[in-house]
Amino acid sequence: MNIFEKIEQYGVVPVIAIDAAADAVPLADALLEGGLPVAEITFRTDAALDSIAAISSQRPELLVGAGTVLTESQVDDAKAAGAKFALSPGLDLDVLLRAEEVGLPFAPGIMTPTDLQAALKAGCKMVKFFPAMAAGGPNLLRNIAAPYAHTEIGFNPTGGVTLENLDQWLSMPTVRAVGGTWIATKADIANGDWAQITEKAKMSVDRAAKIRSAQ
Repeated sequence: MNIFEKIEQYGVVPVIAIDAAADAVPLADALLEGGLPVAEITFRTDAALDSIAAISSQRPELLVGAGTVLTESQVDDAKAAGAKFALSPGLDLDVLLRAEEVGLPFAPGIMTPTDLQAALKAGCKMVKFFPAMAAGGPNLLRNIAAPYAHTEIGFNPTGGVTLENLDQWLSMPTVRAVGGTWIATKADIANGDWAQITEKAKMSVDRAAKIRSAQ
């Protein structure tokens, strides 16, 4: 089972911007307690790399990934810090090549069929559909994905996905997991509201499981 197949089991990936690396392990513990052993730590803050390294070394049971990976050097940094996977809001073939060279599973961002074909040509098995709601929502992704269903490409919609619209996304077989910021917000983390994060993680995993069991 590859990393994206493991993530698919949970249906949701918390997308996290963390400002203090000291919060990384308590955050990981909150997610683990909520039954959600996966997190995407975005390279939008200075604490991202140290946070990935802390989780990777101290809580190896959590599948920690790097998000907003935009350059080849960030691929190297993410790999060295112990990231198990990486994602990007867009598609850069040089970045994809570097990720392949260092053995870091990578999901680039796509928004159009042209993007998707470039990702397929590069050998991608998973892509991020971003910005999911602003680009056209579930209806757009359903129509983009249809001609490519036979390729077995998987999608990770991110951007505007919420607990309330989760069913619209996970009802699509091609959607492996959604990315969302609602599970662990910057405010939750800054306030040390770990119980709230645990509760939202549990609610999200349970909701994803119910949606899929109803299909």
